[in-house]
Amino acid sequence: MFWVTPPVGGVMVDLGEYAVVMRGIDKRFPGVHALDHVDFYLRKGEIKALIGENGAGKSTLIKILTGAYSHDEGEIIVYGKHIEKMTPIISEQLGISAVYQNLVLARHLTVAENIFLGKEPVNRMGIIDKRELFAKTREVLKRIGYESMVSPRAVVGDLTVAQQGMIAIARALVRGANIIIFDEPTAVLTAREVDELFDVIRSLRDSGISIIYISHRLEEIFEICDNALVLKDGKVVGERKVSETSIDELVTMMVGREVKKSFYMPDKKKGEEVLRVENVTSDRLKGCSLSLKGGEIVGIYGLVGAGRTELARAIFGADKVDSGKVYIRGKVANIKSPSSAIKRGIGLIPEDRRNQGLALKLSVKHNINLALYPQISRGGFINLKTERNVAAQFVKALSIRTPSLAQIVQNLSGGNQQKVVIAKWLATKARVFLMDEPTNGVDVGAKEEIYELMNQLAKEGAGVLFISSYMPELMGICDRILVMKEGRIVDNVPREEFNEERLLSSAIKI
Repeated sequence: MFWVTPPVGGVMVDLGEYAVVMRGIDKRFPGVHALDHVDFYLRKGEIKALIGENGAGKSTLIKILTGAYSHDEGEIIVYGKHIEKMTPIISEQLGISAVYQNLVLARHLTVAENIFLGKEPVNRMGIIDKRELFAKTREVLKRIGYESMVSPRAVVGDLTVAQQGMIAIARALVRGANIIIFDEPTAVLTAREVDELFDVIRSLRDSGISIIYISHRLEEIFEICDNALVLKDGKVVGERKVSETSIDELVTMMVGREVKKSFYMPDKKKGEEVLRVENVTSDRLKGCSLSLKGGEIVGIYGLVGAGRTELARAIFGADKVDSGKVYIRGKVANIKSPSSAIKRGIGLIPEDRRNQGLALKLSVKHNINLALYPQISRGGFINLKTERNVAAQFVKALSIRTPSLAQIVQNLSGGNQQKVVIAKWLATKARVFLMDEPTNGVDVGAKEEIYELMNQLAKEGAGVLFISSYMPELMGICDRILVMKEGRIVDNVPREEFNEERLLSSAIKI
């Protein structure tokens, strides 16, 4: 019989109580000590939060557990079995599955085909038995209480993000998952969809499945988790029972200091109008109009599908507009493409930074200069000195944590990737910033830095449109908030009238 000392309580317990034991896990990358002898324990039927700032080591630990990375030192024990070398195949055989924020689904296939991909029932001729496939799909959907929500025949690409997340959970169950990792699962979900997801997670726990829950939204930890392990700089800072701690304590453990709750600067000086949108209409927008002054931070709130991202992309010239006008500093701007928007001083921090905001295979230096290359090149040759100086300037100014300017961007943490995207537009001296969910998947420390940066931009006379699904952060920094519903701007809420009931009511009213 094996015995271990868990991090909570200090009492010797039977190893059989645990689904996962990771002891002394150490992992190094060139120039980075990602994990420094980390201990992680997950009980059977437990929901454990794994929290920490971007770069704290959460993703590395999970990738080691799922076999994507190998560990340099330490041991892994899953259901009492010592695993010498974890691989993705071994991980799946052990019943470990992950549901990521960026869902890996075949969008062109049906719900049934996605859930049973690679495990389709076949008849004696070796042909997929569609009748049995759909029947089994209904069974697994019933297990998570979703059998009436989606059809097994529905195409996944036509489903909402929340529904796709449920399909990912169902697929994990079909593969015999008894340890499921949820990585930022609520990032783009509405409050109702979050409640539905939590109901499913609780039912999974009640059936004996162990859950690892990763989220930067700490209030969710207190709603769904039993315990929370905090990582900082690749080390375990401590573990707490959720019922015996607070958000403030966890935040302090994560960042080593208290974090401000409000970042609003009432003394910002509002200047002249830098952006005006009049009756912009497209296949997703219906006569949207708004105004933005220099020195102003204006929020845009709405439920998923309300048209917030489409509005930002229309202003930036990334999506086709059927009618309407955009004015920059009082003059009509005929913006037909992102390049014309860039020339007029507009920058877009997209919601999907990895696919739309970054060239992941390129370096930090190249990414920061991407939109600036036309200005620092002559005759097809880049001014290498300027290129390096610009990158170095913004890496220092934004405290981007990178071993070097040559570091490939995909190897940075989410928060540092987001800073690189922002640095790209700062380098162009943009005066209008369209920020679409800029704090999505970003830790509390990096969020604080992004809020401070917004204030600094406004203080210097730039205008910021801040799109977010998270009402507290909008109310914590914005001068006013526009509410969208079904492609329309339906409310303009001044700061003195901020409250969650007003915003939500406007977003859902008939």
